[in-house]
Amino acid sequence: MDASFPGSRRRFVVNVIELAPGSTSAVNGIEIATWEADHPSGAPPPVLRLGLGDTTIAYTGDTAWTENLIPAADDADLLIAEAYYYDKPIPYHLRYSDLITHRASLTSRRTMLSHMFRRHAR
Repeated sequence: MDASFPGSRRRFVVNVIELAPGSTSAVNGIEIATWEADHPSGAPPPVLRLGLGDTTIAYTGDTAWTENLIPAADDADLLIAEAYYYDKPIPYHLRYSDLITHRASLTSRRTMLSHMFRRHAR
């Protein structure tokens, strides 16, 4: 907040919980499982699987294709996956064509694409 609003005061508590890839944690009633993504970031980048009651959501964030997406998406209600380009290779980013190639292994009920480049053309 100081970077965006110098001199402001936070009126709420921020708790930071580190989620190491390969771990499972419960945070505020949400079950969180993590796997390592393929994206350099200075810290281990996670692929997340969130479970709240009967609902499961998997989330890739920025990553190149990694087999770690398969267990994260396994029978999830929703997989939110980046698809930066249709098929143009960009280091450390998924393409729509990667998701199509591996669709049989990604057993989520639905997939929502995110982080799409403005010109998502072939």
